[in-house]
Amino acid sequence: MKFTIFQNSRQGPRPYNQDRLAYSYSKDALLLVVADGMGGHKNGEIAAQLAVTTMTEAFQRLAVPTLSSPAKFLIENIQQVHDMIDQLTQEREMLESPRTTIVAAVVQRGVLYCAHVGDSRLYHFRDGHLLYRTEDHSIVQSLYNKGMIEKGDMSTHPYRHKVYSCLGGDIPPKIELSDRHELAEGDTILLCTDGVWGAVADDQMRRILNNPLITESVTELLNQAESVSQEQGDNMSAIGLQWGDKLSTGLAVSTMTMAMGLTTTIMNPVTNPNYENDPNGEFNTDLTADEIEKTIAEIQEALRKTQRK
Repeated sequence: MKFTIFQNSRQGPRPYNQDRLAYSYSKDALLLVVADGMGGHKNGEIAAQLAVTTMTEAFQRLAVPTLSSPAKFLIENIQQVHDMIDQLTQEREMLESPRTTIVAAVVQRGVLYCAHVGDSRLYHFRDGHLLYRTEDHSIVQSLYNKGMIEKGDMSTHPYRHKVYSCLGGDIPPKIELSDRHELAEGDTILLCTDGVWGAVADDQMRRILNNPLITESVTELLNQAESVSQEQGDNMSAIGLQWGDKLSTGLAVSTMTMAMGLTTTIMNPVTNPNYENDPNGEFNTDLTADEIEKTIAEIQEALRKTQRK
């Protein structure tokens, strides 16, 4: 495989960044995952961290060097994240379950597989054209599908950021598996949270991502989202993938010489909280980053013990 990849996250005006994102690759498979911890629910960052950690660890364990079924991998491990959040909520006797959206993609043998829950999105561009975009599990998308609102009303509707399916919710998540997509040399894949697509229209995003350098285009995309969202915005996170090495920029990753059993995982660093913007302590987390990691390890071990019984 040859590809160029770049990820980044901006805290924006929020006091804490509840987005988490990562990618992982073996010799013959690649995983990308973005999770948006839901700010209206306490400890959303725990749910988001649990999502990216669980997905990347499962990939490292199972992609040797390919996944036996990428679609099954996505469905089963996204469901496991939901189950782990539920178990965490019960064990910690939390009054409210941590919640997160997720969008995850696997590329294997030149084919793109994607699954999502909530309103974090995947976009597939080719030669400056949008080929595919995931459909949000949101109230406004549902209203539009039922013919109750016009397309132009979706971006300004008061419920535009409310989702009806997520991980950690009271009802089982709707895990939507997209159709498989064959990738062509030079294709661009973008995974992003609603802080990005809510600030940058699809057509503007298409123009920005037509830049031959994915590092520059993702940076410009986040800059644009941040400039629009100076006061009312959300966290903004994106992973951009350019397939192949068409441009020969020196930034492309080649796995040709990679050992069969190895994987590489890159987690985007977490930004430090800025509680000065949060005088009421609404976003204050109960756990530090290290405590979140420890909690995740404990829950994973408890699940493994349950599965062995």
